[in-house]
Amino acid sequence: MSPELLKEKHLLVERLGVLFEKKEALAPMAARIFAFVVLTGRQGVTFEDLLQGLCASKSTISTHLNHLHDLKKLEYFTKPGDRKKYYVVNQDSIRQHIDEMIATWDEQRELHLEMKAFKNKVNLLSTDLEPPFEMDFHDNYIDFLEQAIKSLNKLKDAINLKLTQSSHNYGH
Repeated sequence: MSPELLKEKHLLVERLGVLFEKKEALAPMAARIFAFVVLTGRQGVTFEDLLQGLCASKSTISTHLNHLHDLKKLEYFTKPGDRKKYYVVNQDSIRQHIDEMIATWDEQRELHLEMKAFKNKVNLLSTDLEPPFEMDFHDNYIDFLEQAIKSLNKLKDAINLKLTQSSHNYGH
């Protein structure tokens, strides 16, 4: 990798690491390890790659790498004749994360549908002196959630198709 790309990767590892700290509730080093693996791809990352790339102690890398593996965020493979473990993102964790997002957004959609129904009832029963509830926000937000859920399902289907094709190509 060229020095320019390597520098860009390290900057992205930091930015993505901060995001993973917040979104995944990971310790800072675990988040950076995860980001490093994400940005390396399917070729996999070795323990030595992480030591060199993240400039942390062996024990720190080992502790957080094992934690990410225990959380099933990472998995590893080995190569014939090579004792090293090559860590990659666990594809099941990606699908699980998508399923969690869909469930959360579907729950929000249902709640907004209930709130909208309630407000419609209040509007029908209210007198002219009371200002009616506005429904535009709920309509727009429900529409957004439905489109987001549809997009996430499309993404999940594409991931599942790619994984199915990959497993057939490798004879698994």
